[in-house]
Amino acid sequence: MRTITSRRPFTILGIVLALLVIAAFVLVAINASTGSTGPTQNVVVATQDLAPRIPIPAGSLEIMSLPAAGLPSTVFTKIDDAKGMIPLVTIVKGQAVSSNLVAKPGQSFGVQSEFLPIPSGYVALTIPTSEQQGVAGYVQPGDYISVIATVTTGAKVATKTVFTNIHVIRVGQDTAGAAGTAATATSLTIVVTQCQAEYITWFLSYASLKYTLESYQDYGTPAQAKDPNCQSVTDAKGVTLQLVQKAFPSLF
Repeated sequence: MRTITSRRPFTILGIVLALLVIAAFVLVAINASTGSTGPTQNVVVATQDLAPRIPIPAGSLEIMSLPAAGLPSTVFTKIDDAKGMIPLVTIVKGQAVSSNLVAKPGQSFGVQSEFLPIPSGYVALTIPTSEQQGVAGYVQPGDYISVIATVTTGAKVATKTVFTNIHVIRVGQDTAGAAGTAATATSLTIVVTQCQAEYITWFLSYASLKYTLESYQDYGTPAQAKDPNCQSVTDAKGVTLQLVQKAFPSLF
């Protein structure tokens, strides 16, 4: 009994030391956790994966508080500043959106520029223009034009409006002019069906074309539904003189 009693203080001391060690570990863990928090910053992050070349919709962005220490200085802090931008690389869900990862619409970055606004079932076609042919350069992206064709067959010369409500999405310009002069429009990129593209190509080769600029008060909305007569590029079967004569008999 005397031996057991004499050992009891050492046992109690061991328990006390063990508790002190555990407390020390807990304090270290708390301090480490507190020290790693640091200041945070509200930034714009992606709520889903954002693919390159597709404009960012506002619904794919949100404001989130992230540790400021790991953020680049180019992050966006307002959704309005980031929406509509064009990702140059894939931005993953939860990633902060920064200006070095995106470009403004219309900026040219080769294959990384945004997709052209072409509805499903339609194609983009570039046609030549000039001051006299294309309304003195007043045609701008978003405008609608009509196309007039003049055909000469033997002694007969005929002119007819062959297409209307053609949506222009880009205007190519010659920037190599003299200093201080306005750039000259040299091409128009339009949205048409593949079948219309074949007819326009025929007219460009065998007729003379001129464009008129439609009143902005008559503008419709860009085509969304597919043309039932030409729903895809595979519906275009080619154009011959006989088909053009049948489609536009008053020209011949």
